[in-house]
Amino acid sequence: MAEDSSKAPVNPRRRRAHASASGRRRKRPSTRRRALLYTVWTLAAVLVLGGAGLGYLYYKLNGNLTGVDINAALGADRPKNVDNGSMDILVLGSDSRAGKNGEYGKDEGTSRSDTAMIVHVFKGHRKADVVSIPRDTLIDRPSCATKDGQRTPAVQGAMFNSAYEVGGPACTIKTVEAMTGIRMDHFLEVDFSGFKQLINDLGGVDITTTAPIHDTKSHLDLEPGRHTLDGEQSLGLVRTRHGVGDGSDLGRIKLQQAFVKALLDQVKHVDIFGNPKKLYDLADTSTKALTTDSELASVSKLKGFAESLRGIGSGNMKMTTLPVRYDPQDPARVLPMAKKAGLIWDALRHDRPVPASATKGSAGDATSAGKVVR
Repeated sequence: MAEDSSKAPVNPRRRRAHASASGRRRKRPSTRRRALLYTVWTLAAVLVLGGAGLGYLYYKLNGNLTGVDINAALGADRPKNVDNGSMDILVLGSDSRAGKNGEYGKDEGTSRSDTAMIVHVFKGHRKADVVSIPRDTLIDRPSCATKDGQRTPAVQGAMFNSAYEVGGPACTIKTVEAMTGIRMDHFLEVDFSGFKQLINDLGGVDITTTAPIHDTKSHLDLEPGRHTLDGEQSLGLVRTRHGVGDGSDLGRIKLQQAFVKALLDQVKHVDIFGNPKKLYDLADTSTKALTTDSELASVSKLKGFAESLRGIGSGNMKMTTLPVRYDPQDPARVLPMAKKAGLIWDALRHDRPVPASATKGSAGDATSAGKVVR
């Protein structure tokens, strides 16, 4: 029997009425919105390896960072802070069209978190499980403070990424904590134009494709074989959905996860000691691309954070996607498989690895897109 949500089914009419913050049916997302965990781990490597060499630049780099006081925004209405040595980090990729991002589409005055990953760092900080949340997942969004100081009501059957639209990172964190029962220790948001520049500063990222990827929408045209992708091509890869698999966002998530591992492997071999300009460029680009919670919004704090993660490489990072099934009312949307998702959240709350049974039968687990890149 197909698994369903543990709550009563959402009335499709009510769901459609609340599919976006404004009550309008949201438009299909425009292009190049994928900026992920890549920038975070690259910055971690730069700060740890650069160490004292970055000392004289700390003041300038601090000025690049943007911090958000999540504790003040959410108050006491949060899951219990369990001090067991583990750490949970919400990583977001936003799609603002402001500033340099304007080249990727019209700025309509709103942003959405079209990429979301929960990174659970296990006790000892030697391995991590990463859980991607599809942007098109229909969830129960809690009441949130809006950007103009008002409050938005709780909504059933809302698009997951609408939380960012109505209340920024604080509402997204509140939504994730309501979904999981897990308190997020930190959050990091990555801007995609900064991500593109970061890849260029690195000199590109090496990947191998096992099948051709041709996507006119993302302007990506790759034959099977080994490639060194520049920033523009990397953006194309992590946003493509029509060039691989069934054309869904679930397939795109698998590509994103494969790209994360390729980037982690490559960062280890970047010679920043022998190239002071590359060290500066990477640090400058990374800090400009990041927004963090206020507890991480300084280079010294980010350096300590990075040092705590330095033992985690691609080989001890497991990638998972929230178990979902396609919505029978709208195949462009997905619904969480409540029991299987519960297995994931329970495992992470108790600092245990995600069990393999949690993703078996999920629509995300069925896609083969992740095998296209290695």
